[in-house]
Amino acid sequence: MQLGPYQLRNQVFVAPMAGVTDRPFRQLCKELGAGYAVSEMAASNPRVWASEKTSRRINHEGEMAPKAVQIAGADPVLLAEAARFNVDRGAQIIDINMGCPVKKVCNNWCGSALLRDEVLVGTLLEAVALAVHVPVTLKFRTGWDRQHRNALSIARIAEQSGIAMLTLHGRTRADGYSGQAEYDTIAAVKAATRLPVVANGDIDSPQKAKYVLHYTGADAVMIGRAAQGRPWIFREIDHYLTTGELLPAPQIAEVRALMAAHLRAHYAFYGEYLGVRTARKHIGWYVRDLPGGEEFRQRMNRIDACDAQLSAVDAFFESQLALGERLQYGPAAEKLAA
Repeated sequence: MQLGPYQLRNQVFVAPMAGVTDRPFRQLCKELGAGYAVSEMAASNPRVWASEKTSRRINHEGEMAPKAVQIAGADPVLLAEAARFNVDRGAQIIDINMGCPVKKVCNNWCGSALLRDEVLVGTLLEAVALAVHVPVTLKFRTGWDRQHRNALSIARIAEQSGIAMLTLHGRTRADGYSGQAEYDTIAAVKAATRLPVVANGDIDSPQKAKYVLHYTGADAVMIGRAAQGRPWIFREIDHYLTTGELLPAPQIAEVRALMAAHLRAHYAFYGEYLGVRTARKHIGWYVRDLPGGEEFRQRMNRIDACDAQLSAVDAFFESQLALGERLQYGPAAEKLAA
């Protein structure tokens, strides 16, 4: 798939998720088969650009290209300035967030709240597209509620404004993350625009990815929550789309090594104090469906040192080897635990 001057490796992308898709996690997902990844959302307010939190969110040092930064805001001048700021610091693609449903974002008329003002949407998109020489993409939702689905209008505005690619989550702002994503709107947008369209929402398996691509006609799929604790889902989906075959669950020895590498990169990125605390959610996701995973998670959350946390995780995965060479998920895990 082509995005501006960049030939993407495949059609399986990592969704931007606040507090999740930091540089170590994005890089890991790319190494495990993701064809493209977007950073966590960065605010357009210049007063926070020098903050430690924002600096980390836009840090792409050593990351596999193309490097994409997501920005959010409701002021065309500030949003354009934020785009230039990030391009000057190495961003190769700018993504505009009009999909976040979180209240603190929408209360500032950012994220998916912008879908209520189509005139402003056009002004924002055009301002950013004209401000930078790199591809500008848009991530949005089907509308602000089910009675006001306006994704088709937004897509037309985006195409006229110089946007290079659309990513559409199959829910409205009012839906949040509840219920099931719908794909009819994504199919309608794909049929109505010449732009590449990426389908997002509830894609959690290779079979679901293939179904959504076929049903919507989308050019790619974007994986969010399903990648938490399972970053190898990208190679699983890519392999299935390419060959029609399902890969077996990963070997425990591989996951053990991946976890060690991920945690070391995470600690180096955040430092000792913040690193050990922010790593807990990732560890919890890795072990949540494994035998003894919940008990281990509760014990692990009381560990306050990086070395001790790393050793505990290594010991947990070593213990899983008693159950076989590969990870045991779901019903198989419950049976083995019993």
